[in-house]
Amino acid sequence: MPLFAVHAIDRPNALPDRLEHYPAHRAYIESEANGALEIILSGPLQSDDGEVMTGSLFIIEAPERGVVERFVTADPFATNKIWGEIRISRFLRRKG
Repeated sequence: MPLFAVHAIDRPNALPDRLEHYPAHRAYIESEANGALEIILSGPLQSDDGEVMTGSLFIIEAPERGVVERFVTADPFATNKIWGEIRISRFLRRKG
């Protein structure tokens, strides 16, 4: 199954809203869209000093891009407009 990288950047000044909606986001991520895909890796992007969350990164295994798009657009961070920009790219895993 193909892999997809999701790179989601928070809109300016989104941190208070990010923190408010974090529990719903985590619960949604844990559901992994009811088995339609598999999250291989996920986590917050951070400022250079590591003090502020600035977005989200996912590596997702899914049968097709549409499954990933539906998953991402239903995420509470997307529905509550925490993410200002979302990029989805097919990803080829290599080692080293």
